[in-house]
Amino acid sequence: MYDFITVGGATHDISFLTDKGILINNHRDILRQKLLGFEYGAKIKVDKFRYSFGGGAANAAVALANFSLRVACLATVGGDESGRLILKNLHDKKVATNLMSVVKSEGSGSSFILIAPSGERIIFAARGANRHLIINTPQLTALKKVKNIYIASLSGDWLNNLKKIFSLVGSNGPKIYWNPGASQYSGGLKKIAPFLKKTTVFALNKDEAIELVMSSQKHKHLNSSFLNNTDNLLRAIKEFGPEIVVITLGSEGVKVYDGKKIYFHAVLKEKKRVDTTGVGDVFNSSFSAGLVLYQGDINKALHLGLKNTTAKIAHFGAQNGLIKLKK
Repeated sequence: MYDFITVGGATHDISFLTDKGILINNHRDILRQKLLGFEYGAKIKVDKFRYSFGGGAANAAVALANFSLRVACLATVGGDESGRLILKNLHDKKVATNLMSVVKSEGSGSSFILIAPSGERIIFAARGANRHLIINTPQLTALKKVKNIYIASLSGDWLNNLKKIFSLVGSNGPKIYWNPGASQYSGGLKKIAPFLKKTTVFALNKDEAIELVMSSQKHKHLNSSFLNNTDNLLRAIKEFGPEIVVITLGSEGVKVYDGKKIYFHAVLKEKKRVDTTGVGDVFNSSFSAGLVLYQGDINKALHLGLKNTTAKIAHFGAQNGLIKLKK
């Protein structure tokens, strides 16, 4: 039996560094407060392209497997060379791939990642075969038996897949650790509200938290000062039903609310900052692992998550440089 099954996307990525962009403050738009601009019509030279692997489910699976947990990844790849490489990479990282699906007529998911000198990145993502993720009887049977399910960003028929996964939650069913993606937020609170009541840990970044709270009837008329206050966001989202709410704040750290106490942990000191790609996946999956490994101790789980993201930031790619723990 697995300790975790991760559900979501798997990609083959290309990343590159550039210092030619200009950071633009855009405070008038609360959902897009910082922009990166380039000269229109220019040709921007880069040093070199780097090839790596990503996708929410794959990133989380690799991070979890590094903690000596038994992990399977449930995602879909195309019938191309990238798909073969994604599967090989997961196998090499000790992640079970028997729940993976291959769509021969489709290309695998891929991302084109622009990395600024600060290590911050902008991701251009093509979902590819990830849009065809379908949870059928074999996958449902495995999900029903697992202790913990980590759900990353979903595309395609994501609503139907969520209904199938959350139908398994009960007194003896799996715990759900959920870090949604853009498709889920675009549907607003109304679509995902029924699932939040069955979620153990609901993790998102501050921009996503603002978007979600603004989509609710109760909070859509609130002003920007309320929405920019992370504690307000934590309490509002907790009212939607999850047991624990996690909001990551980038370089400012992370806050967690369990309905009784708001926990805060600053980012750990970095030896070097190279690439922030995948930090959300790494932190959220490591925090989830910490809750399992440390019997629900939120402070220890926070430290583990931040320690792993600090290690990852020093390396290019979403799955490189991660810490390893023996059980």
